[in-house]
Formats: sequence, structure tokens, C-alpha cells
Amino acid sequence: MHAKRRVSARFRTIATVGALALFLTVAHFGTPAIALGEQQVVVKGSDTIVNLASAWAEAYMELRPDVSISITGGGSGTGIAAMLNGTCDIANCSRRWKEKEKNRASNLGITPVEHIVAYDGISVVVNKKNRVGILTLDQIRRIFNGSYTNWRQVGGPDKRIIVLTRDTSSGTYLYFQKHVLMKDDYTANARMLSSNAAIANSVMQDRWSIGYIGLGYALTSDVKMVKVKKSDSSRAVTPSADAVSNGDYPISRPLLMYTNGQPTGPAGRFLLFVKSPEGQRIVETMKFVPLKAQ
Repeated sequence: MHAKRRVSARFRTIATVGALALFLTVAHFGTPAIALGEQQVVVKGSDTIVNLASAWAEAYMELRPDVSISITGGGSGTGIAAMLNGTCDIANCSRRWKEKEKNRASNLGITPVEHIVAYDGISVVVNKKNRVGILTLDQIRRIFNGSYTNWRQVGGPDKRIIVLTRDTSSGTYLYFQKHVLMKDDYTANARMLSSNAAIANSVMQDRWSIGYIGLGYALTSDVKMVKVKKSDSSRAVTPSADAVSNGDYPISRPLLMYTNGQPTGPAGRFLLFVKSPEGQRIVETMKFVPLKAQ
């Protein structure tokens, strides 16, 4: 990556206090000393992953105070664009790259390498005062494609359904469209929101709204998670880490980090930490599903 490197305040403090060498020796991963100017890692992308990535970065910088990690959200598409234009080391994605994105990368001499770092269940959420608590995948599809517009069509009261979706730069938006809507278009009446938190807040405020958010956000928000049935005759499953890891919950996916080629240097060591037992304990703390559960 050729983006301009910035030296953080953390670096300047170390450089002032430690000022006898250009390299810092850190033993935690048995890695060699690295020049101060090479110790920044820029991570951009998925809003679903942004809080988890921030927790990883905070913990890692405690272990490696010579490293500065910058975390930015904005959606999976934002992370992919940043990797294509050379402004990030790691692109966070809640979906896999499209063929046209891979082709563009190839034309630019970029080789995106995928790293599964955790798993997630996409939770369909409603207001806690909404008595509808179980939906089939087909009913969810019909709600979000606009075939159903009233809660009475799925066993609720005679109230208009307010559909909330992520915006088009979101990997969750595309994953949900492909795997739940079966590539149908979202209803033209859907309200597009920029983040998981925005959808959760809207659901909490509007009794008749419905949206979808990552499991970690659903478990830490004051919303009602809908139990999902694969078909009319299937068992209704509440989204949870166990239900995702054992395959019972039908709307689940891997969370991904992409690098340009096999990662080395600071980005590579950060990814080693993310996949380490300590990094995966943070996944559990943040209410996602760790690799070891798969």
C-alpha cells in the first residue's frame, strides 16, 4: 500500500521517551523489531465488523504500543473501494467480493486474499411491543420485497409495516437480498439507513417497523429478535451464537477481512492476533461467533 503513513500521538510519546533507537523490540509474537514509520495499520469497511475490529485494535495496541491501528466503517463496499484505491491495509467485509470487483482488482495488480475472522447471524428485529415474534423465511422475503405491507398478513394487528434496510454500500444489504429475498428487489418503500445502530434505534422508536442487524448489535439493543423458521413445518429458531455455530439458524454468514496478497508486517501480525485464542475471546465478548465454534 502506498498511502501516506501518519505517526500517532502514541508513537510520538514512545519516540520521545524511548529515543535511543529506530526500532522497537516486542516479544509478544516473537516478531522482529520494526521501524517506527512502518507500524500503522489502516482498516476500513463493514459496519457490522467495525465495533469488533475496534475492540481487537484496542486490545492489540495494549500489547503492541508501537503499533497504531486505524478503524473506519462505512460498509463493505467502502472497504473494497479503499483496497482498490490503495488507502487501506485490510478491508473488512460482511460479504464476499463480487466477480466484477475481483476483475477490477486484477486489472489494478491487486490480489484480494480472504480471511474468515468470525461468524455472524443476521437478526430480524422488531419493536418489543410488536406481538409478532415468529416468521418464516418466505414471510420475511415477502415483507422486505413489498408483497406484504400489513402486519395482519403475518398474524399481527392491522398496521402498516415499515421496512428498514441498510444502504446499498452495506455487505449485509447485499447478503440479505441474495440469501433471504432470493435476489428480489427490496420494496421501494423501504427506508435505507446507514448502520446497524441506526436500524436498531429506529426499531426501538417505531412500534411497526422491522429491520435486520448483526447478532452482536441485536443482543445489545433494546429490540425483539424474531424467531425464524425455514418453512411452515420447521422449528422456530432464535438467533444466537449456538444456533449459528451448529447451523440451526438459517440467516448466518462469515465475517471477513481481505488483504492485498498474503499479509506480512504489521497487518499480518494483527491478523494473527485476531485469529488467536485471545482475539477470538473478544469475538465472544462482542456477541459474535468465534472461529473455534465452527
